[in-house]
Amino acid sequence: MAKLSASCAGCLLHFAEDEAIATRAAEATGLQPMTIERHRFPDGELRLRLPPALPAKVVLWRTLNDPNEKLVELLLAGQTARTLGAQDLTLVAPYLAYMRQDIAFNPGEVVSQRIVGRFLAGLFDAVITVDPHLHRVATLQEAIPVPDAIVLSGAPVLADWVHQHRPDAVLIGPDEESLQWVSQAAARYGWDRAVCRKQRHGDRSVAIELPALPVQGRTVVLMDDVASSGHTLAQAARGLLAAGAASVDVAVTHALFAEGALALVHNAGVSEIWSTDCIAHATNAVSIVPLVAEALVRLAAGQE
Repeated sequence: MAKLSASCAGCLLHFAEDEAIATRAAEATGLQPMTIERHRFPDGELRLRLPPALPAKVVLWRTLNDPNEKLVELLLAGQTARTLGAQDLTLVAPYLAYMRQDIAFNPGEVVSQRIVGRFLAGLFDAVITVDPHLHRVATLQEAIPVPDAIVLSGAPVLADWVHQHRPDAVLIGPDEESLQWVSQAAARYGWDRAVCRKQRHGDRSVAIELPALPVQGRTVVLMDDVASSGHTLAQAARGLLAAGAASVDVAVTHALFAEGALALVHNAGVSEIWSTDCIAHATNAVSIVPLVAEALVRLAAGQE
């Protein structure tokens, strides 16, 4: 893989918990990894310390699961990076939070996507993310108005993994919104694919209608961008197994998995759960580091 040219050399800032993945990304691009130190006061406030002298090009790696405190960290770190020499500041957020609420469904509701998007655009010149949860917005740049808003997909690397382990798979999306990822992965290997229909009655209450595609005796892989409460995947898995599927596995980009979700999905009859490392989790099977590294190199080449 090509690395950044000497003229584009810079650093990759990260927090301690992201050290492993950020170091791999730095090695793949030629960026220098640097740690942001964090101290928590007894009252919960944060004190951050960045390296005292930064190069002109700075990449900050911070995936935004458990986002509320991390957004404060980005505010503090992003503005401080500018004062320490950063002129070109890129955020790598493999998972982007607050993207699902893109309109006000009821009077008075906060449209969090618009607010958080503009907040990030005020801090960074570019944003790189993976499979953002966009519905009524056509592009990431509409949500985050920065000069470079780059969307990568975990579907191809998940498809490669599935092909190694379930070469005769049928890909099923647990709801209509998963069609884009299911279609992309299925086209890579010519698999049959379909999506379920979902009616949501609450955060943890859903009804699933299976597609017409026959699954009797077939190896099924449920594919989606996010696994959170696990209820949608569990309902779909139960239905598919009741319809005669030989097995059901799960492949997701973002392994959010709230408390109890993993057990819920396994108890529904799912055999294996595979995720990318956008969010560090026990189910991580494939890495998005090569995809992000390539995007960083392309971004730097376009800015030369």
